[in-house]
Amino acid sequence: MRIVIAALLACSLSGCIAKTALDVATFPVKAASKTVDVLTTSQAEADQKRGRAIREREECIGREYRRAQSERRTPDYSRCPAA
Repeated sequence: MRIVIAALLACSLSGCIAKTALDVATFPVKAASKTVDVLTTSQAEADQKRGRAIREREECIGREYRRAQSERRTPDYSRCPAA
């Protein structure tokens, strides 16, 4: 009975050791790819950022226009940041 338990433990431990060895071997590759991903901006991310800046500028222009209309003056769009 003890031999069977010892054999089962040995088999289960070898699986853990193999997985740990695989994790250790692939860690540098995963770390490098994560670093590259953090340091670079994809085209989709750049497009989203540009779209957000344009929307914020348009909202500012709209607010300035409404404020100028209520104060009966010409809008001063230089108050809005450039997109």
